[in-house]
Amino acid sequence: MTTLPNRPNTALLIVDVQNGVVAGSHNRDEVIANINTLLTRARAEAVPVIWVQHSDDRLKPDTEPWQYVPELTREAAEPLIHKNYADSFEATDLETVLAERGVGRLVVTGAQTDACIRSTLHGAVVRGYDATLVADAHTTEDLTQYGAPAPQQVIAHTNLYWKWQTAPGRRGGTVDTAEMTF
Repeated sequence: MTTLPNRPNTALLIVDVQNGVVAGSHNRDEVIANINTLLTRARAEAVPVIWVQHSDDRLKPDTEPWQYVPELTREAAEPLIHKNYADSFEATDLETVLAERGVGRLVVTGAQTDACIRSTLHGAVVRGYDATLVADAHTTEDLTQYGAPAPQQVIAHTNLYWKWQTAPGRRGGTVDTAEMTF
């Protein structure tokens, strides 16, 4: 239902599943296993897979925390988007990469739920994309010491409000890994 013309394709977006981002995240191993399931399915169905990698003062390029987790392996033909802001579209070539592949719908996975995942979801819808959040394939760390709810509550709340997200000609939505169709 995207508002972007001539964009019938779907892409799997894997956001910031880097060592320094998910090391202490809620259900880390289960989330990564679910992302791997989606990755295998996307590749088998020739669905574009787009990787996003964050850099900042804590995640310096070419350091161990900046690297993607070893459980996930990017193929050489799969684009890697480098970003410095929470929204994966902001000051990156993500839109160009998606346009080249005729993508109008994103399937979003990764970390952190309450930062880069939410920002990317909203950024996608604002730019005309449909954006589906895989409910059991995103995670966040425990930020309760800063007044945030517990990670499982952050994840549940994000899944709840994104399930009903819509805009004129665009829609959000959530789906579990087992029910995901590309």
